[in-house]
Amino acid sequence: MAGRDARWRLGAGAAVLLVLGAVAGGVAQRMVADAQPAAVLPTPVATAAAELVVDVQGAVAEPGVYRLSQGSRVLDALARAGGTTDAAAPGSLNLARPLADGEQLIVPTEEEQQAAAEAAPSGGGGATGGLVSLNRADQAALETLPGVGPSLATAIIGHRDEHGPFTDIAQLDDVAGIGPATLERLTPLVSL
Repeated sequence: MAGRDARWRLGAGAAVLLVLGAVAGGVAQRMVADAQPAAVLPTPVATAAAELVVDVQGAVAEPGVYRLSQGSRVLDALARAGGTTDAAAPGSLNLARPLADGEQLIVPTEEEQQAAAEAAPSGGGGATGGLVSLNRADQAALETLPGVGPSLATAIIGHRDEHGPFTDIAQLDDVAGIGPATLERLTPLVSL
């Protein structure tokens, strides 16, 4: 019987060792799994191309700066600003025109539009309040500016077509053929 007890003790000891080994192996495997870095998934980041920022002012319910999706139009900006007020001049803006990032959109009142029309020279061709609009003037209207001939007028229109509407008069400096002196001369004579 002594041999049988010894075998039983040996078998029980081996079983305990096997159980302890399995537990230790499981703990070691868990420690290794925890030590490995978790997979890092990229977080979507909004790109500058995905949105544009527009400053809406004038005869609107809630003037302010708004973020809109790329490809938005004047109509979308007016909707974000709560719509136009009763004093807004109907038809003063092209509601279907695409917006440019950084643009300031000013909705005139009927009084302001009437005053601008009275101050504009006859045959305006894109003039507002006596100023020539960089974003709406045709070649003939641009050529009424001092020092702007057919080639420079074509360059201004080409820049506008390629880069979108001007959002700042200083952007005229980016047009080939316009330097600091010409920019200084044109600045008081043009509008956006």
